[in-house]
Amino acid sequence: MNRVCLLIGALLMVVCQLGCSSTTQYVLTDAQSNIQVRHFRFTSDNVAFKSDAHWSVTQRVLKGGKQEGVRIITIDNGVLEIDIIPTRGMNVLEVRHKQHKGLRLGWNSPVKEVVHPAFIDLEGRGGLGWLDGFNELMVRCGLEFAGHPGLDKFTTNTGDSAEMELTLHGKVGNIPASRVEVIVDPSPPHRIRVRGVVYERMFYGPKLKLVAEISTTPGSDTFRIDDTITNQGPSDQEFQIIYHTNFGNPLLGKGAKILTPVKSITPMNAHASKGIDHYDTYAGPTNGFIEEVYLIEPHADKDGNTLAVLQNADGDRAASITWSTKQLPYLTIWKNTAAVDDGYVTGIEPGTGYPFNRRVERHYGRVPKLKPGAIRRFTLEFGLHVGQEAVAKKVAEVEAVAAGRKAEVIREAPAIPE
Repeated sequence: MNRVCLLIGALLMVVCQLGCSSTTQYVLTDAQSNIQVRHFRFTSDNVAFKSDAHWSVTQRVLKGGKQEGVRIITIDNGVLEIDIIPTRGMNVLEVRHKQHKGLRLGWNSPVKEVVHPAFIDLEGRGGLGWLDGFNELMVRCGLEFAGHPGLDKFTTNTGDSAEMELTLHGKVGNIPASRVEVIVDPSPPHRIRVRGVVYERMFYGPKLKLVAEISTTPGSDTFRIDDTITNQGPSDQEFQIIYHTNFGNPLLGKGAKILTPVKSITPMNAHASKGIDHYDTYAGPTNGFIEEVYLIEPHADKDGNTLAVLQNADGDRAASITWSTKQLPYLTIWKNTAAVDDGYVTGIEPGTGYPFNRRVERHYGRVPKLKPGAIRRFTLEFGLHVGQEAVAKKVAEVEAVAAGRKAEVIREAPAIPE
């Protein structure tokens, strides 16, 4: 059966090569055509063009426990290994640096398996069931709603107003992709793309389509996310998205810093307000630590772009995220420097809003709508930087965007509407 699936994939690639200017394309999953390739490997040895580094794309299927049947696609660009989970909404599990063993982007969650969505009860533990599978570097929160669980109002199919219990951070991170393909650009710099289509739709409910693409180029120390969200319904549709990006050891540790060009910063609650003067520095693992969340509006450059950098205490290792404030105007910093066994982690989370319940975000005008057929695009670039010089260069980029402008520090948490 595996050989048959691989043959189908190969035939699909050949068809695309004949009709798509030699673009290399493999279809690994297609629900409409009932295609599912289990095991897959494609490398730079299989193409006619030469690139700066040897690269490969592989897919494997996990076995045992709650990860049974989960598919992992790994892009190895010669410098970075990027693990993507099409079974879990095209989330990014972790990124490893090949030349510096042990250097990675990701964290050590108490959740050790890559949990299949079939084992996730989003309504469990008072709407916190999403946390049963939470261990990725990057998970999208959304699409119909994101943020904290709790009551919100909606309009039923009869036109009446009713209440619904929203669960933590929405559904899209636990929906398997309906179509997955691997695409390699024939022209330099030969971008390697893994693209998935995820649908969040229901009868008398949202009809949202996410096309999620994770890509990189051979020999690069960066990767990129290019997403589109389309409203396929006949009516205006609210949506939310937060790119919940999580970092632990080895970047996170005592003395680590977060740097971003802050226009304004607000604590999410009274507890966070106590630590707002130190929001940008991290303690080591602390048993009993209570999370602190800070809500930031970042400055942007003349083109609307901004960034955030997490650097280690020595200033010789860092991760960065760059994005457009025209697409994602808000940034959440989640500090969870708890004991290692509880999940020592920080979140850097660009989004269309903050992680309050949707009714709160709507009150503050941070829940956008899509008209019928409308599309919104989101692009984020992630980097892993090694050496004092490389880290200093990214920090200088933050300072250049800030351009000496002071941050407005709001010390009281926002009022929560009834």
